Amino acid sequence: MSALNYKHLRYFWMVAKTGSIAKAASQLNLTPHSISGQLSEFAEALGVALFRKSGRSLELTDTGRRIVSYAETIFSTGDELLELVRDKSFATMSFRIGCADSVSKLIACQLVEPALKLKEPVRLICREGRLDGLIGDLAVHRLDLVIADRPIPGHFSVRAYNHLLGQSPMTALCTQALAATFDQPFPACLHNAPMLLPGEDFAIHQRLLRWLEQAEVHPHIVGEFDDSAMMNAFGQSGAGVFFVPTVIAAQVSQQYQVVALGQIDGVVEQVYAITTERRMSHPATVAISTLARDKLFV
Repeated sequence: MSALNYKHLRYFWMVAKTGSIAKAASQLNLTPHSISGQLSEFAEALGVALFRKSGRSLELTDTGRRIVSYAETIFSTGDELLELVRDKSFATMSFRIGCADSVSKLIACQLVEPALKLKEPVRLICREGRLDGLIGDLAVHRLDLVIADRPIPGHFSVRAYNHLLGQSPMTALCTQALAATFDQPFPACLHNAPMLLPGEDFAIHQRLLRWLEQAEVHPHIVGEFDDSAMMNAFGQSGAGVFFVPTVIAAQVSQQYQVVALGQIDGVVEQVYAITTERRMSHPATVAISTLARDKLFV
């Protein structure tokens, strides 16, 4: 037997459930003779006895009982599949995005939003984590896209492509009360000032340190953060000066009630879309790229 005949399996299953060929034939709208013939073909193809006669009724053999348990699983799974197909959300296209924890949540949210406004509905699945883990998930197709602040690290032998979505200079922010204590213009005012920096996993971390060194500014670094939202919250509390991409500086200023001290044009944060596509063709990735080019990073 090269392949299982599922029609014969259903006939056998129905006879086993109802206890007789006549009852099974009635439920299947077939003649008892037809069911009997199909059962014989099924047993012959399997090379096993499925029933034995017990008076006027049929009794399952041990092999028949085992086959019934498999048939129960097969047909209950089929019923579940039908229920899923009837559910409109089952047909919705999924788009799985991984966002590196070193990317600003405000930027990521703005980039991803167009994917929810496509003509064909998309179910968005977002994952956040370290870039290394997200690239691994992209490699085995658990993700369709990774948003990152750097290209794929060189130690990865993954067939994926870096698409630069845009870049932004950085702006220094702090509370109005902290800004009032400074008596020098930017960036000299940062000398000995309390400062909050993004953690070492952020691509911008070393760039900011180099810029401070070149500007001969030596702040008092009071904290480093692996989560930009937490850094912003500490900045809101007055713990120190912090940096955000200029493209979202106005939003951060409004949300966290802080003011801008100045912009650093020589230090830029880059945002990449990493995909397994050499040229982005998925409707969601195209929408993200278009928004980045035409609106966010203009």
